[in-house]
Amino acid sequence: MEFNEVRALVVDIEGTTSSIAFVKEQLYPYARKHIPGYVQEHATAIQDVLDEVRRIDENAALDIPQLIAVLLRWMDDDRKFTPLKALQGLVWQNGFDSGALCAPIYEDALRALRRWREQGLKLYIYSSGSVKAQQLLFAHTEQGDLTPLFSGYFDTTTGSKLEADSFRSIARSIALPAKAILFLSDHIGEIEAARAAGMHAAWVDRDPVLASVGGSVRIRNFDEIVILNTGARGQD
Repeated sequence: MEFNEVRALVVDIEGTTSSIAFVKEQLYPYARKHIPGYVQEHATAIQDVLDEVRRIDENAALDIPQLIAVLLRWMDDDRKFTPLKALQGLVWQNGFDSGALCAPIYEDALRALRRWREQGLKLYIYSSGSVKAQQLLFAHTEQGDLTPLFSGYFDTTTGSKLEADSFRSIARSIALPAKAILFLSDHIGEIEAARAAGMHAAWVDRDPVLASVGGSVRIRNFDEIVILNTGARGQD
């Protein structure tokens, strides 16, 4: 699949650069197990995060056990609230630092990311996980520290990944027109939002059983992507 005049790529993580299994079977269970103890031990240091949980739950009187219950309920419901993502990132840091966690990256994704970086393209991550969690994941992969590949990270503080305005905000932040950016994700709703914002977008569908959706550009892996006429060589 060929794309013209692309100067930057924004990529998702789960199901796109890293397996869904790692996130669902290792990261989430690790966070669910360790969040209660982390909140109890660090309640004073993360007071602003806990206050945001109270604000979202519309209950300023929540005590520590109640806050933990709310956080675990949000995890069970797969809510994307920013304070939950922030706490997950803090807990995951302990896991990565201790060696209990190590992130797998798809080989085709790694090949392409390195190739695009060598071409002079800027690479960014946009995930529902916090920026801190994103940096931790790419700093602790089975292939080593990959953070030097990336120029920046975006999370839910930018906005919902299902809204075009979030992608317009990213384009403004990296000072490029939307038409010069290619977004890659395994979520068709995110692809549609990026396209509505004027970006190029490709649906990374690694499941050969799924049927194609609409007229969306669909690829099996990153090896299928060819960037033409980047005009970006030599840029930082």
